[in-house]
Amino acid sequence: VYERMCCYICRKTNSVVVCVGYRLAPEHPFPAQFEDCLTAAIHFLRTAQDHGVDPSRIVICGDSSGGTLTAAVAQALVNRRDLPKLRAQILIYPFLQCADLNLPSYQQNERVPVLLKERTLVFGLKYANKDLCIEEMFKGCHVSEDRRLKYQKWVSPDYIPHEFKTRGYKPSPTYPPLKQICEMIESMLDPVFSPLLAEDSVIAQLPETFILTCEFDVLRDDGLLYKKRLEDHGIRVTWCHLQEGFHGTL
Repeated sequence: VYERMCCYICRKTNSVVVCVGYRLAPEHPFPAQFEDCLTAAIHFLRTAQDHGVDPSRIVICGDSSGGTLTAAVAQALVNRRDLPKLRAQILIYPFLQCADLNLPSYQQNERVPVLLKERTLVFGLKYANKDLCIEEMFKGCHVSEDRRLKYQKWVSPDYIPHEFKTRGYKPSPTYPPLKQICEMIESMLDPVFSPLLAEDSVIAQLPETFILTCEFDVLRDDGLLYKKRLEDHGIRVTWCHLQEGFHGTL
């Protein structure tokens, strides 16, 4: 599916492009995909010169769940002193968190193909190998009180610019957390699964970033919130928003 796209990027940017064939869920559950991508990134950073590549100019890139993996790999590499630093990361309409599934973009685009709101969570649960009632997660019952307090400084509709709420947004009622669901879902709130929830000390060390968001995409606000977090820590961000764009438009 991606071979022609990768060849196109290779030609247009005069770059060496490495596409990682990571193992797929649900046969290979999370975090096998992240581990494969991290292993490949580390190997290439160490052997870049064997492929005619300047190790100081390596960029990692991904779209959708590949954007999740890109963000997670970049975060995993920030404290590695034995490897060259990444030059940049490119996140194309990435999934970055499952702490709040009622952000404005989720409400506005819940029935917009191809990534319907419900389908997003179904895919996420298959990836994490979880079997849960999605209705409880849409209500936010999977996030404990202490986590809610922690995450509200990073994930909140308050941080979405007003112009992205004009197509409609209603603040969601607050439901009490359900302990059993909170415990079952804990791995999905790990930064490897939800990179937007990484600690400030990690975010502050990330490389220069390009983020692409699409107006008609449930994941739009994940990108907007990550952009804000990066910029708050002085990371240079290039942002492209496709006003007519939808998930999968690449």
